[in-house]
Amino acid sequence: MILVEHLTKRYGSTVAVDDVSFACHPGQVVGFLGPNGAGKSTTLRMLTGLTPITSGRATVGGHDYRDIPNPAVQVGTLLDASAFHDGRTALETLRLSASTMGLPTSRVRRMLDVVGLTGDESTRRIGNYSLGMRQRLGVAVALLGDPAVLILDEPVNGLDPAGIHWMRGVLRGFADAGGTVLLSSHLLHEIELIADHIVVIGHGRIIAQGTTESLSGAPGTHVASTDDAALAATLAAAGLVCRPDRDGGIHVECEPGEVGAAVAGTSIVLTELRKAGTGNLERMYLELTAGAQRGAGGLA
Repeated sequence: MILVEHLTKRYGSTVAVDDVSFACHPGQVVGFLGPNGAGKSTTLRMLTGLTPITSGRATVGGHDYRDIPNPAVQVGTLLDASAFHDGRTALETLRLSASTMGLPTSRVRRMLDVVGLTGDESTRRIGNYSLGMRQRLGVAVALLGDPAVLILDEPVNGLDPAGIHWMRGVLRGFADAGGTVLLSSHLLHEIELIADHIVVIGHGRIIAQGTTESLSGAPGTHVASTDDAALAATLAAAGLVCRPDRDGGIHVECEPGEVGAAVAGTSIVLTELRKAGTGNLERMYLELTAGAQRGAGGLA
């Protein structure tokens, strides 16, 4: 479990993080969102003992990170994929990490397989890696010690769509197995797909937090057609509770499959059918962080 309590960081008269509190529980992926300069990275660096805390406390499993013996086997971190030594290979990097953690070298090959770095890629100098390959190596290092907690800062940067899909599966599988994941990302759609809980920070302060469902919008289904009046009547006749959606179309309090079954025998042509809430996280995020976005003032 990760617990952040009234965490504050000041640099002189500048307050980078201001009284931030949130929790991440086992079995959860928590998405940590906010504009550039909002305080996300500073919060993660304080949590992992890299930046001194001005006031408040941040603990992992009830302990300050610096007090955890051999922390990498309990907390896997990826805060900067560009920090690896360019002259080393991935294989050398993982072997050194395993040696430092007191782990058998058999873990190295296993992690290379998990993150999809081939034998040829693992012996290539990291200076020749793409950002996406560095991210995969970073995840391998984070998972090497078989930790119970992962703390990741923008881990999908530089990944192609297949790589993003792979990352989603790794993190979701880790949480479903009882792990705790704190994930910072600018890819709101990915956060909406993977996160159980979301924390939004702006100007160093928490401006919203809650379940992904509660922040993204009401559960259910969004549907639209070439004749929404006939669609609404058909859905109501099938006993489904529905209402006009604020963005057009109809919101139905059921799963998409039930909507499809209700209209299957009609001549109604559906133009949209999806789970409600999908895409709404972006709207919520932009509304909440409007004053904290760079360039928010517009043109003079």
